[in-house]
Amino acid sequence: MHVRSFQLSDVTPVTELLQNALSEECFESTMEPFSRQLSWDSDLIVVAEEDGEIVGALIGTIEKNHGCYFRIAIHPEYRRRGIGRSLVSAMENRFQARKVSGIFVAVDEHNSFALPLYEAMGYNENQIFKSVRKLSIVG
Repeated sequence: MHVRSFQLSDVTPVTELLQNALSEECFESTMEPFSRQLSWDSDLIVVAEEDGEIVGALIGTIEKNHGCYFRIAIHPEYRRRGIGRSLVSAMENRFQARKVSGIFVAVDEHNSFALPLYEAMGYNENQIFKSVRKLSIVG
């Protein structure tokens, strides 16, 4: 498994991944922020690739000099293999390289399932942002 930066050629496979990995409602509420983040700063989208196939993606953003994990998606057949942890670590490194003043996890009704991953990686309730609606990429 290899984690890398999003590339323009990844639009279709990442869209398909999001559609497969997220609920229909979550997918629909993710596509506009995904597009917005792509146009603003695609370096804050990372993908996990295995055997040439994209099996995971993490959309991050920076809001008022704070790094924020917006949405993580792992293909159902590849879950519980450390892909989420690798994506979060890669994004954390990007945030630190940009010298953000803090890193937060944006949580809504669609991604609360990912909280145990972030908690296992040391993120606590003080770093959980419970309203994604206020993020610029959400609009």
